[in-house]
Amino acid sequence: MAPQIAIIGAGMGGLTLAAALGQRGITARIYEQAKGFVRLGAGIQMSPNAMRVLRGIGLEPRIRATAFQPQSWTNRDWDTGALTNELPLGSSAEAKYGAPYLLMHRGDLHEALASRVPKEQIALDKKLVDLDRRSGGVTLRFADGSSVKADAVVAADGIHSRARELWLGQEKANYTRRVAYRTTFPAALLKGFEIDQCCKWWGPDRHIVIYYVTANRDEVYFVTSVPEPEFTVESWLATGDLGKLRSAFAGFHEQVQRVVQACPSVHKWAIVDRDPLPGWSDGPMVLLGDAAHPMTQYMAQGAATAMEDAVVLSRCIAEQPADLPAAFARFAKARRERTARIQGTSQQNTFMRQPTNPDWVYGYDAWNEPLPEYA
Repeated sequence: MAPQIAIIGAGMGGLTLAAALGQRGITARIYEQAKGFVRLGAGIQMSPNAMRVLRGIGLEPRIRATAFQPQSWTNRDWDTGALTNELPLGSSAEAKYGAPYLLMHRGDLHEALASRVPKEQIALDKKLVDLDRRSGGVTLRFADGSSVKADAVVAADGIHSRARELWLGQEKANYTRRVAYRTTFPAALLKGFEIDQCCKWWGPDRHIVIYYVTANRDEVYFVTSVPEPEFTVESWLATGDLGKLRSAFAGFHEQVQRVVQACPSVHKWAIVDRDPLPGWSDGPMVLLGDAAHPMTQYMAQGAATAMEDAVVLSRCIAEQPADLPAAFARFAKARRERTARIQGTSQQNTFMRQPTNPDWVYGYDAWNEPLPEYA
């Protein structure tokens, strides 16, 4: 008999897990606190390791049809625009890694992933308030007064994971004293001005990443990292001050100036992370993605690692459906070293500043990576 698995959170990791389990004949139910899905103005980079995940759940053709495939990722000095290094992408990267490097809107990715999970398996407006594991399995209680029982629960509810808090108690997030401004806007607002397809502009104490998010290049995205220690709001919906943003990038190259002057509005959030955990699972509960290993956005691997987690976890569950605690422990053992390395590298914010070999990141295949022995 297939186990009853509850997934907390309908983000990239939770949706990928439900889709991957479904391919193995295991039906998982997702409980999401939001009342509906919103296409937030954010871009996302689907590197080859992430595209292999999407290929495995049948989404590659859909993603290719709408996403933008850059020919390179450029890194430039903030003021002169001097090219410090350039990573070839396009067909050469696809040939090397066996999967493309694509840029897209986060909302389009989320919609694609949601299309792989039957609607009846996603329950919206379900804010988790309690987990009870005293009577075997797990009973989940929600703010609306409802409750459900499952054999196990997967916490895929992000850096502010309620499930993690119920397990480990309240923890303080690490404020990096930096903020990210981000937005997408119509490329037509640039009035024909040419920008790099995908570029990170490195300043002495700040940076900005700019790229297209649609196949026909009609939408531009940027995200920054700027010192602003007094700001501690973490909501992706918080509105940023355009004047403050533009002042923060005064003196940057003309490409940057044109982009920040053209954008009509911007959001901002405080950049935070958490200390690594000694363990990700406890009996019938396991953490996934940002709930387990939240990381700064400086390597563009947050969603990718959550999706990788989902695939590896689905494989462990499928091989050991009668012993989910053992499957969860095996999953954590399989993933901790890689995610810790990415987490630590991302914190340093040096990835690609100088010529870098990213094979260890992009060459990973979550569907075929050897799993550790079952203990």
